[in-house]
Amino acid sequence: MSDIDALVLAATTAVNQGRWDEAERCWKQVLARDPRHPQALYSIGVHAFRRGQLGEALQALQAAHASAPGDPEVLHSISVVLRQQGNSADEFKAIEASLAADPYFLPGMLAKADHLERHGQPKAAVAVYRNALKVAPPRSHWPAALRPQLLHGSELVERLGAELAAFLAARTGNRLGALTPVEAQRWREAGAILGGQSQPYPSVCSQLHVPRLPAVPFFDRSAFDWVEALEARTRVITAELTAVLADGEGEFMPYIAYHPGTPVNQWQELNHSPRWSSYFLWRHGQPVTAHLEQCPETAKALAAVDMADIGGLCPNAMFSVLAPHTRIPPHHGETNARVIVHLPLVVPEHCLYRVGFEQRRWNVGEVLVFDDSIEHEARNDSDEVRVVLIFDLWNPLLSAGERDMVTALSAAMREFHAQP
Repeated sequence: MSDIDALVLAATTAVNQGRWDEAERCWKQVLARDPRHPQALYSIGVHAFRRGQLGEALQALQAAHASAPGDPEVLHSISVVLRQQGNSADEFKAIEASLAADPYFLPGMLAKADHLERHGQPKAAVAVYRNALKVAPPRSHWPAALRPQLLHGSELVERLGAELAAFLAARTGNRLGALTPVEAQRWREAGAILGGQSQPYPSVCSQLHVPRLPAVPFFDRSAFDWVEALEARTRVITAELTAVLADGEGEFMPYIAYHPGTPVNQWQELNHSPRWSSYFLWRHGQPVTAHLEQCPETAKALAAVDMADIGGLCPNAMFSVLAPHTRIPPHHGETNARVIVHLPLVVPEHCLYRVGFEQRRWNVGEVLVFDDSIEHEARNDSDEVRVVLIFDLWNPLLSAGERDMVTALSAAMREFHAQP
């Protein structure tokens, strides 16, 4: 190890232990041997800044920049000194130079946003803060030194986004009356995305994805001729649910049940938990005969609808029980070739369902049909259980020929994986 390397190591160790005077002495010894050593010049500048000697700090940092012109951290430190000196114009030039050296330099992005905000340009600042938040690591891993700025930027982005969304709504709200309810919701979502209050929610499938199929969060009930007949059976279906619950909950199994060693991701809290449990009538394309026999009226109701038939995957049908104060985290389904039906049976207050941008409340006996390949989540914030009858349908946007393609592709996949 050379003399300079030994001194650099000693200085760094001293700084880490809070022995600033000793560190500065080491850096000066480095400069005595190499007057253009960029790390030593930078560190001498930082020490001078800590003492409030702004002129000396600026001189050392500018020398460090001359020795290492591509280092954005040096340029950022120069901007900090210039700000303390009240030299706003040169401060901004130094910030821009740091970003020219590295456009993804997070401290530089935050410094630029802060400068714009301080100089009466909050909307321009929000654009920079938004980009900084995209570059930053997840919130739980934000660097401590940058956390206050990132929190402030996040709050400003949210506040200005809400103002923009309200402004857009005020300018366009009178036109919504000329649209159908489905069209109006689409344009409310467009405004929320423009205002940063939402994001596009695409179809994401863990298994079969049908390309170019529109991602429709909730389907219009009028598209399905069986809805009224199913809703008319709500009382008898609920009676059968009550009976199987009264027989004991042993047949209600945790809906999330990963094998040991399988990554559970967002499902850790609910894995093998009775807080979200199901009583299956159909499962992965196979009837659960004993359960269908216990619920003959529910079985008749299911037989009257066009349940999706995708071998190994659909149909599924179940009573789904969500315990009090339980949240099903945001997730995506297996395929957009099918859509999901909810017939709410037991719904206390303070329950909410979201698919993409749209939030709905379950109402007993009122069917919801949605595409579960779009991010969705559920909440039961009440003190009672929530129970919904859930089953699969073919996506109504698929033709008969496309349904046949789905079946053929799924069968070919199973055949391929069954081969040794």
